[in-house]
Amino acid sequence: MNKTIRITIADDHQIFADGLSEILNGSQGISVTATAKNGVELLEILKTTPTDLILMDVNMPEMNGIEATEQVKLLYPEIKILMLTMYDTSDYIQKVLKAGAHGYVLKNTSKTELVEAIETVFGGQSYFSSAVTHTIMQSLRGQEKPSTQAINIELTDREIDVLKLIAQELTTHEIGAKLFISHHTVETHRKNLISKLGVRNVAGLVKYAVQHGYVD
Repeated sequence: MNKTIRITIADDHQIFADGLSEILNGSQGISVTATAKNGVELLEILKTTPTDLILMDVNMPEMNGIEATEQVKLLYPEIKILMLTMYDTSDYIQKVLKAGAHGYVLKNTSKTELVEAIETVFGGQSYFSSAVTHTIMQSLRGQEKPSTQAINIELTDREIDVLKLIAQELTTHEIGAKLFISHHTVETHRKNLISKLGVRNVAGLVKYAVQHGYVD
């Protein structure tokens, strides 16, 4: 990673934000430049503080993370938003995705996964922790039925392999190790799948996999 990723943390728990800042500032290529206690404070900070990516909590006073995400996407569309929260309900996840967030991880995630999520989202891809992907899949299983009139889209054997593993909640690096390919190749297949299937992100790929019987 050649460029240092400038991060602003939006979280109303100051102890958590301070601890997270210390952890991330110890990671190569990452710098926490500011923290905000709510969405209102975040928007004020963004006026004067260059930011590449926001780590956004959902539940904050005055202006919550969902409302703040909508405002940031409107005012600063170039800034990436990664939700970092304790909530993993499908209702919150769907609202966050609709608001325009690029990723969603839980606060119990490891430092390694969080750094991977930050780098992935900063690089232009979506990132969802395995627990969040599982919640999305469970929601889709309960709400969606496989389509019997779907347009036949031809996928290569390798694309199908990657799609199945994405739906099984494996990370990019785990998929690469399992298929004996580089994580860059996995990302290429992921991009091709998103383009070919006409979806917007990993959640769309999971939905497609569930609807078309690629998940047991």
